[in-house]
Amino acid sequence: ELGQTLERMVQTLRDQLPASASGGQGWVPPGTHPDPRPPDEADVVVVGGGVVGWSVAYWLKVLEGWRRRHGMRVLVVERDPMYSRASTVLSAGGIWQHFSLRENIQMSRFSASFLRDINKYLGVPNEPPIDIQFQPSGYLFLASSQNAAALEATVQLQREEGAQVTLLSPTQLKEKFPWMNTDDVAVASYGLEDEGWFDPWTLLNAFRRKAISLGVQSCSGEVRAFVTSTNHMMPSAPPSARIRYAHVHMPDSLEYQPVACAIVVNAAGAWAGKLLEAEGLPRGLCQPPLPIQPRKRYVFTWHCPNGPGLSCPFLVDTSGAYFRPDGFAGNYLGGMSPPEEEEPDPSDLSVDHRYFQEQIWPRLARRVPAFKSLQVMGSWAGYCDYNTFDQNGVLGPHPRLENLFLAAGFSGHGLQYAPAAGRAVAELVVKGHYESLDLRRLGWDRLVDGEPLQEQGVV
Repeated sequence: ELGQTLERMVQTLRDQLPASASGGQGWVPPGTHPDPRPPDEADVVVVGGGVVGWSVAYWLKVLEGWRRRHGMRVLVVERDPMYSRASTVLSAGGIWQHFSLRENIQMSRFSASFLRDINKYLGVPNEPPIDIQFQPSGYLFLASSQNAAALEATVQLQREEGAQVTLLSPTQLKEKFPWMNTDDVAVASYGLEDEGWFDPWTLLNAFRRKAISLGVQSCSGEVRAFVTSTNHMMPSAPPSARIRYAHVHMPDSLEYQPVACAIVVNAAGAWAGKLLEAEGLPRGLCQPPLPIQPRKRYVFTWHCPNGPGLSCPFLVDTSGAYFRPDGFAGNYLGGMSPPEEEEPDPSDLSVDHRYFQEQIWPRLARRVPAFKSLQVMGSWAGYCDYNTFDQNGVLGPHPRLENLFLAAGFSGHGLQYAPAAGRAVAELVVKGHYESLDLRRLGWDRLVDGEPLQEQGVV
């Protein structure tokens, strides 16, 4: 019965597809077509092949059921196939539960459970098991007297959601981590379970390989335009439109391929806001604009042979600076988000090395005296899909573009939310409602109503 129901749902999606733009190619199973051009048609077009986009594609195939005669046709479009500028692979790779919003705690916990059993979910037959190189050293958030009460309140919320988080006094902190200066610390929260860091590329590649093994197709290109049709079916309803085609522009070419589609998922990360400004989308229906912008974040690596040992957690200082061990032998990486008024130019991924010398290093050396003598080894910059409205993700359907779903704006937390966010969006597409987690508050309504969700755990 379930298989028949899912089959009817996908057939309904296909019935809604317009006639093929060129009428020749149709759907081609992954790996069977030598031409990298996208297909003429897809049931679902996922724009963005980062970890969130591939998670959505994976869960779509999982949730459609195993007894289908014809699988849902899912296409992932990624403009940077080498992932040289991808937010996923340029992140610090952390996962934690020290959030002040229930939905964020729940997504992190869902993802932690997923990663614990990753081979059950993403393992591919006849391929080696997946090792994301998880380091379970936990997160340690420090708070001054000014922020102590707020930290204690969030820990209570985290415990209500099942997170194993403890509070440490300055004395306890010094006993556990004697390498730390605790003079200005009033309290700290420390994750005891399901927290640490892992290799982002391994997770992205695992999602991608598993999704492709389930029938997902991908192509290199950039979605720059859409073709829509206005809905006049109900005169009393607010105006709306449906996306009929996504125009995928080929790499290094003036050509584009129109892809007829029933559903579009905007998982374009830092460029999710720009995607909703694409040609062909009715401007009046895209208001208010999606407040997601690319923000550049630096990560620096350094060597300090006398620094904290193997038990060192991912430490988030009272000043906002953070660091964690990077492998063994006294290597570390870290960074710090700048104030709003000092955001660096995101037009490229160049690194301002003065930022470490003038802003980050003094803060780290004050917290860890051994860091007064360290040697900078390297650096890189990556993009953050920064939600300027409230730094929380935007998930779910667009209110005026009937067949557009959103999965972006996680403000640097997309890697750890990806398994949960991908499943949530797939549930909306396949089942029409959230099933695993109730993430309705992360939808578009809060943008329209001007009611931001406050999250204190943004790093």
